[in-house]
Amino acid sequence: MDGQHEGVSLAVSTVIFALRPDEHTGQPTLSLPLVRRIRDPWKGRWALPGGPLGVSEGLEAAASRSLRDTTGLAPRYLEQLYAFGEPDRSPEQRVVSIVYWALVHPREAERAEIGENVRWFAADDLYDLAFDHNTIVDYALWRLRNKMEYSRIAHALLGETFTLTELRHVYEAVLRKPLDPANFRRQVEKTLVPTDSVVTGGRHRPPRLYRYDDSVQMTDPGPLPSTPRGN
Repeated sequence: MDGQHEGVSLAVSTVIFALRPDEHTGQPTLSLPLVRRIRDPWKGRWALPGGPLGVSEGLEAAASRSLRDTTGLAPRYLEQLYAFGEPDRSPEQRVVSIVYWALVHPREAERAEIGENVRWFAADDLYDLAFDHNTIVDYALWRLRNKMEYSRIAHALLGETFTLTELRHVYEAVLRKPLDPANFRRQVEKTLVPTDSVVTGGRHRPPRLYRYDDSVQMTDPGPLPSTPRGN
């Protein structure tokens, strides 16, 4: 049977983060898509997208398939987060879950097939989820916030070009605290390259668009491909 290995069921789940407007304030909020379970255990409870590992599937292929089948999302890159396998995490049988994660920018997030059984939720304000998925999300948030300190991970939430204000807002939304604009600019400018483009249409001086400097080797690039991949 798919996912069964010597009495242990192997599954693959995914945590996908994106910045979405808060439904009450409209402010960018770190969010993730969840799927409502339609069978026991925990029928009706929200859970991370995922499912059993097929006997002939690679781990990343299984993560991509289950995510695409449940939400319609297809991130260009998935990074393995952790393996969760406490004996009592599922009430019916022993299940070990290999969890992947990724970040998507707002345009990609709009492609999610939202409906009665698929919704976006604020990552820091979740219900009690099925299995140990609250613990998994908490771990993914901890990993994300740590990576913000030393990697180009915010790039994945923005797209190719962005203003310094947009970049700061990403950091503030993820870290959940305000940042001094001048200090922030000094900290990130060495990793950025100004483009020849500006954002037009405002009443003030148009802000310049930046991109990350690919020649700067970071300690850890985060969940981003080293070379561009096709969609």
